[in-house]
Parts: sequence; C-alpha cells; structure tokens
Amino acid sequence: MSDQSTSDRFISPKQQSEDTRLAGVLRPQRLAEFTGQEKLKTNLGILIEAAQGRQESLDHILFHGPPGLGKTTLAHVVANEMNVNIRITAGPAIERAGDLAAILTNMRAGDILFIDEVHRLGRAVEEILYPAMEDFVLDIVVGKGPGAKNVRLKLPKFTVIGATTRLALLTAPLRARFGAVYRMDFYEQAAMEQIVSRGAGILGVPIESDGAAEIARRARGTPRVALRLLRRVRDYAQVRAAGQIDVETAVAALNLLEIDTLGLDDLDRRVLRAIIEKFGGGPVGLDTIAASISEEADTIMDVVEPYLLQLGFLERTSRGRVATPHAYKHLGLTTTVPPAAPPAQPSLFSHVETDEE
Repeated sequence: MSDQSTSDRFISPKQQSEDTRLAGVLRPQRLAEFTGQEKLKTNLGILIEAAQGRQESLDHILFHGPPGLGKTTLAHVVANEMNVNIRITAGPAIERAGDLAAILTNMRAGDILFIDEVHRLGRAVEEILYPAMEDFVLDIVVGKGPGAKNVRLKLPKFTVIGATTRLALLTAPLRARFGAVYRMDFYEQAAMEQIVSRGAGILGVPIESDGAAEIARRARGTPRVALRLLRRVRDYAQVRAAGQIDVETAVAALNLLEIDTLGLDDLDRRVLRAIIEKFGGGPVGLDTIAASISEEADTIMDVVEPYLLQLGFLERTSRGRVATPHAYKHLGLTTTVPPAAPPAQPSLFSHVETDEE
C-alpha cells in the first residue's frame, strides 16, 4: 500500500532513484541522532540497554502509526544499537509459508527481521510465524499424503520488528506475541525544524532558520514529507536563488509545488472539496469519496485522513466522513446551511369536521 502523496507519483524514475539514495543518507543511524518521539526513544533505550546488559536478543517490537514517521528508520537504529544484522521484508512480499521458512532458516542469533506492513501477512504465513516468535522453532511438513511428516527445526533467538499503519487489522494472536508495542505520533514543529536543519547540513545546503521553519511548518508533522520538500526546495534554490534557502525561497518553492501554509497538497484539497462541493459537506462514505476523485480508498485512509483529522478538518461518523467548519474556512468556502425541513403534512385525523362547519 502506497504511502506517497500525489506529487510523489509524477517524479521521474531517475529522480526517484536519487531520492531513495538521499533518503538513506539522511536517515539517522543511532538513537541519539533520532529527533522527536521522546517517550518512545526513552522506552526503546531502556529496552536496548537491558538486553545488552543481559547479553540477550531483544524482545519482539511493534511500531504502529501513520506512514512516514520513522518506523523503518527506527528498525535500522535498533539494529545499529544492538550491533546485529537486519533483514528487511514486507507483509505482501511473503506470499507462501515456504518464503518465510527460507528467511527464518538463514537468521543468526540476535539478528533482526523487519517486516513492514506486517498486518498484510497471510494467515498461513502467520501460523508459521507464531512458534518462530514464541518458541524459536520452525514447524515444516515434509512429503505429501500418508507419508507426510512434521519436522520441527530449532531457530536461533532472533527479534522480529513489525511496522504497521493499521494496528486494528493485526490479528490478536500476532499482536500478543510482540513484547513491546510503540505508537508513533506526528512530530512537533520544533522537532521538524531540527530534522530539516540536520538534513540540509547533510546535503550541504545553506539554510536560514526561518527557511527551515517554513519547510517544517508545511511538512504535515512527518519527517519523510519534510525531507522530500527539503530536496525540492533545494532544487528550486539551486536554479533560482543562488543555492541558499531563506524564507522567501522556501515560500516560493512550496507555493510552486502547491503545498499550502498548513501542508495540504492537491490530493488533500480534492478530498475536502469533494466532500463539501459534491456531497454537501457529508456524511459520505470513504469509497464514494475515492470514486468521485479517481483515487484509491486506501491512499485516502492512510495518507490523507490522519492529518486532516489531526487538523480538525474532518470527522468520522457512523454514517461517513463530514467536513468541519475549519475545512470550509481554510478553503475559503461558505459553510452550507442545511435546508429547512418541509412543513409537516396534516394527518388524516388532524381535522375533524363538526356540525357547525
């Protein structure tokens, strides 16, 4: 499931490759370098230090929250702090139980298996993963028919780190096998400014504090978005502003990208306008919104809705999504007033004729 916004999908393959390389360079390598999520970092630091003190592998860890907040980055940080290898895969990539068995049999003691979008594992694959996580054994069936035998292989003690944007879709048995579950929230403005300034330093781009603040303000509280915007502003500054990023350059570049002052992009505004202009402000169902703007419902739910809900622009009700007065005000639209109820029709017995009439 993609967690990229609309503007990301029109970048050339060459630019995407460059962005991927730069994303790896910009990624923090140690817990001390990781900005934001202070409570999570404290708890994670204690978990790592305790495991190192006992010379044991880490307990299984689950990170959940909106996309782009650093779940994958934290998995790499944990591997670096523990000085162990990390193997990376994704739930949809493990289609058969044999795929998971091949990965597990190549794990070494203390290694980390990172499973992104862990909620998308198939049921048969999960059944293999349960004993592997709990008892560090792998149950495989050899042969077919009456001659089939169940073989149990011992596995070295390893750590599974799962990441998901949909905690509710994780099955209860799998969720219960993670010993440490951490939620990642959107970042505060101060933390975002530090992330932008650090990224600019790594890229070697001169940036003023007000320029960093402007990029951070429009980054939706999401480091991935902030670093993507930083790279685009860097390009604009290189071509039109002698390579330096100040607030005027940042504003001009972000306006050209159609990123407004609250970080809403074209997709966000299309969702809000669809609810307001096509469906009278709601309530309207998610699939109906997606069909009306030719977008995937999963993209709207994972990428658009969390930030709009945080801003108070959207409400989820039992009947569907509803745009709030804040959304009308931000888009410069007048709040629609629901039409007055038609007068009640007189009932059959509301008027009884009398002899005087």
